[in-house]
Amino acid sequence: MVGRLNGISSPKLDIRGTGMTSPRARERLITRLREQGIADERVLDIIYNMPRHLFVDEALSHRAYEDTALPIGSGQTISQPYVVARMTEVILEVEPKRVLEVGTGCGYQSAVLSQLVDQVYTIERIDALYRKAFRILRELKIGNVKLRYGDGYAGWPENAPFDAILVAAAPDEIPPVLLHQLSDGGRMIIPVGVSGNQQLVSITRRGEEFYQDDLDRVLFVPMLPGAG
Repeated sequence: MVGRLNGISSPKLDIRGTGMTSPRARERLITRLREQGIADERVLDIIYNMPRHLFVDEALSHRAYEDTALPIGSGQTISQPYVVARMTEVILEVEPKRVLEVGTGCGYQSAVLSQLVDQVYTIERIDALYRKAFRILRELKIGNVKLRYGDGYAGWPENAPFDAILVAAAPDEIPPVLLHQLSDGGRMIIPVGVSGNQQLVSITRRGEEFYQDDLDRVLFVPMLPGAG
């Protein structure tokens, strides 16, 4: 059975058999996210219910509900829950149905998005992480996420345009190819800049014009081309 928070259910998620570990830790996490300004109850509900401990190594599972990034291997991290909530909340403002995610990692952000939109397309360039994400999402019986092993810089042109694009790694500059895979009225959220000097930005497309809003200072792994 899926838990509930503030009367909002998570009907797409099947976590039977995974257990609802650390309810107090989950509650503390949600309290912290609220204190930091996350207001969308749909997002808070999904993060409360999502078994984040399944997406991290067993040795770190006791820290899964801390508001911190954690290593997942291959020099990558699972994003801080605040950052996941913030990015998700921003793209939900355009009421997307189809979302492209660049940088699957272990699949946690994909899983969160899967509960809130009709279809998630997600790309991962590191084979070990691609395989890990595929396994976890299958175990959770999440069926509305399509994974691709490949180069995130290229996007997913055959399934474009997307209502929203979420980029979970930081390029030095915004990739024009991804901008042009946004639908009219669509939104991209992306960290931009070199390590130690990154800005999370939101870009909304209006026809052939793109409007940028600067959000938070962040720290993401760099976005690299290619797969492997």
